[in-house]
Amino acid sequence: MNLEVDKDEDVLLAERFGIKSVLDLSDYPFVKKRVRRLPYDFVKQRLALPLEEKGRELVVAISCPHDLEVLEEIRCMTGMEIEEVFCPERYLKKGIEQCYHQGEQEASLYIEGLKKETQMVQEERSEGSYDLLAISDQSPVIRLLNMIIAEGIQQEASDIHFEYLEQKMIVRYRIDGVLQFRHAPPRDLQKQLVTRIKVMAKLDIAEQRLPQDGRIKLSMGERQIDFRVSTVPVVYGERVVLRILDNTNIILGLDKIGMKEENLSCLRKYLHQSQGIILVTGPTGSGKTTTLYSAISEIQSEEMNVMTIEDPVEYKLPKIAQIGVSPKIGLSFSTGLRHILRQDPDVIMLGEIRDKETAEIAIQSSLTGHLVLSTLHTNDAPSALTRLIDMGIESYLLSSSILAVLAQRLVRRICQNCRFGYKPSEAELVELGLERKNLSEGFLYKGKGCKSCFGAGYRGRCGIYELMPLTHSVKMQLLRSADASQLQKAAVSAGMKTLRAQGAVLAKEGITTTAEVLRVTRQLELYD
Repeated sequence: MNLEVDKDEDVLLAERFGIKSVLDLSDYPFVKKRVRRLPYDFVKQRLALPLEEKGRELVVAISCPHDLEVLEEIRCMTGMEIEEVFCPERYLKKGIEQCYHQGEQEASLYIEGLKKETQMVQEERSEGSYDLLAISDQSPVIRLLNMIIAEGIQQEASDIHFEYLEQKMIVRYRIDGVLQFRHAPPRDLQKQLVTRIKVMAKLDIAEQRLPQDGRIKLSMGERQIDFRVSTVPVVYGERVVLRILDNTNIILGLDKIGMKEENLSCLRKYLHQSQGIILVTGPTGSGKTTTLYSAISEIQSEEMNVMTIEDPVEYKLPKIAQIGVSPKIGLSFSTGLRHILRQDPDVIMLGEIRDKETAEIAIQSSLTGHLVLSTLHTNDAPSALTRLIDMGIESYLLSSSILAVLAQRLVRRICQNCRFGYKPSEAELVELGLERKNLSEGFLYKGKGCKSCFGAGYRGRCGIYELMPLTHSVKMQLLRSADASQLQKAAVSAGMKTLRAQGAVLAKEGITTTAEVLRVTRQLELYD
């Protein structure tokens, strides 16, 4: 377990005292088996982690070789002699997180234990003899909720759903864009779970007839994680959804979101224009906001004033003025955008164009020397222009203000631990526009399902993109007719690759499956 470490002052000091230095703590018994000999708060604050027992000696990793006080405290707490090893702080924190990391099945096992306990209590009660003074202890509810949330974070879920059915509540996680069932909490704890969430989000626990929204801020080890909470009344109770906003999971940078080089270089060219509109389209959950944030991080500099108006502000970006929409006080996209223009911005990010007024102000902003980035809910890039004309925007204004439209989807990546090749059918190849001779050894790929991907066959997601620059031919077609099929033909003739075509490339490369590509592009038809 001895590893080479940088000869910094602490390492040299440890060597002078004759203390062994280590970096990787993952193979020590206590870390591997998550044996927690000391309270987490103590370990985190004092940076001292027990690693294993050697007879009557306890091996403890510390980050400060001359911190004798913490060793004496551990000796008093455990009643054992201490053998210390030195571990640099960043590696020790990693070991602490691994040791106190929640097990994969811990929440499920805890729920099973709670079910047995509540069943025994119910059997002891006679019918109709509920004791109003016998209020159950809240600690099991708090512990259960913490486990469910921690498990969702560890499995990289984007949302946690607490859903009431006729006979029970279920907990589902949205992982890689797909909901997966996880738990069914004991009936006695279901309402308490909802109440606990509402207390944490500072919502009115007495109000069960109206929808409510709130936020929760929690820490998990060194990570600070925000949650957006939404409750709505349904037939059998209150339905709660927690959106996990984990800054450590957001990947910013256009070169990191999976965009092909031809689209990337073209988009970058338009991002460095001083004025105009760039639209990003796609359904909810397709990664539009991440793309806009990545675009802003690409062009942000000390010389630029970048301002955003969003609904809501999900991730806080440094050195950028971000405004959250608040309809209750009359702060809408159009109102906020109108006031942003008085703040002398260079770049404006508009969360979404929802109505004619917002669209008109955005267009006027672009025509008067501002670069505007925004989103629109349409299926593909050509449909964005059609939608704006349907709102009442004149086609000549669109042709003179819009630089490009980017449509996108997120597809699940094949799990690399259980990936295998197979011979696709002719119908499958025809649907994606692929030819067998162009496949590597005639194979496509999919996942069997394993422990690493929780049996799904997929792990992680990547984007497919359709970038439609407003070239001369597209503008001329727009002025003639805003029919989406005709606009697509003009764009494809000018070199645009459709979402289906981009997805087919990823399937051919073994990154995703044909089923995934068809799932996210099924509503899109290639126009003849």
